[in-house]
Amino acid sequence: MLLYIHFPFCKSKCIYCSFYSVKINDELVKLYLNGLFEEIKYWKDKLPDVKFKSIYIGGGTPSILKLEYLDQIINALFKNFKFENYIEFSFEGNPDSLKDLVYLKELKGFGVNRISIGIQSIRDNYLKFLGRTHSAKDGIFSVKLCNLAKFENINIDLIWGLPEQTVASWLHDLRQICKLDIQHISCYGLTVEKDTKLHTMVKKNMVKLPNENRLASLYIGGADFLESRGFIQYEISNFSKLGYVCMHNMGYWEQMDYLGLGPSAVSTIGNKRWENSKNIVEYSQNPCRRKEIKLDKKDHINEFIMLSLRTTRGLNLKEYAKKTGENFWKKHHKMINLLHRNNLVKIRKGYLSLTKNGFLVSNSIIGNFFI
Repeated sequence: MLLYIHFPFCKSKCIYCSFYSVKINDELVKLYLNGLFEEIKYWKDKLPDVKFKSIYIGGGTPSILKLEYLDQIINALFKNFKFENYIEFSFEGNPDSLKDLVYLKELKGFGVNRISIGIQSIRDNYLKFLGRTHSAKDGIFSVKLCNLAKFENINIDLIWGLPEQTVASWLHDLRQICKLDIQHISCYGLTVEKDTKLHTMVKKNMVKLPNENRLASLYIGGADFLESRGFIQYEISNFSKLGYVCMHNMGYWEQMDYLGLGPSAVSTIGNKRWENSKNIVEYSQNPCRRKEIKLDKKDHINEFIMLSLRTTRGLNLKEYAKKTGENFWKKHHKMINLLHRNNLVKIRKGYLSLTKNGFLVSNSIIGNFFI
């Protein structure tokens, strides 16, 4: 099973972010911690025999959490839960709060072995546009500092599809990024989510984003370039050097059970799914109260299809037949032929997968295969 802890605090809100987070203050942090510790104890009794294979502390901005509080969280986790002999322990941070070598070494001492840095861009104009609180130099420096702290598994997040971004400028930025000593890169297209500042800006025509042709060129050009530099694409947005695929994220895509702790965190165990309260005060008052959704066979199969087709390996056709009792090819051969003629899907060694062109329109394709 996978373990995710949501840290719902940031210094400020980025214009594109739809994740639950609030501006940090000591009073709310203490409420959050009290709720989190209570929730951990609750699940200790509910999952007495479960062994977790990964921990992922995300947010928000976990790297603005004081070390003494982080120490308490990690001690609570290892006191109440069981873990595999080797676990992948990921921790998210932003460059402006990853400037202290002592802090980074303490993270390593706590057992963190994979660090994910939200660089997003190495151009100051884009960082300012996105509402980031660090500079391009800060981003590069944070990676170098993580190397000095002896982290051997470093991911950086980047955003593409920015206003006026050209293929040439995007490839130039990736060329500079690839000079850094990193093992994993997550490249996310800028998306306009409801209830974000970016949504309002686009709606009022304050921002003009690239058209579909430009987006296609940015995505495919970037993916091809990263693979030429030894970063193998294994999911729509994720690239890693050999041996550094994110185990935690792969667990999601392989439909492993996962427990999410903290405000707004989602969990799926067996046929049940739930989401914690998105209000810190409400969460702290009753962290174990949640609305459960029961998942049926159809839900599981459709998620199997959707999650499999997010990966470059694709959908295992034998596994599909085992789960559904149906032959995928016979059921969808007309659609598959149409998509194949347009270079959107391919079938190889018993797997149906999307091409890079297919990844660009994955949301439109995948729904056609749902049962």
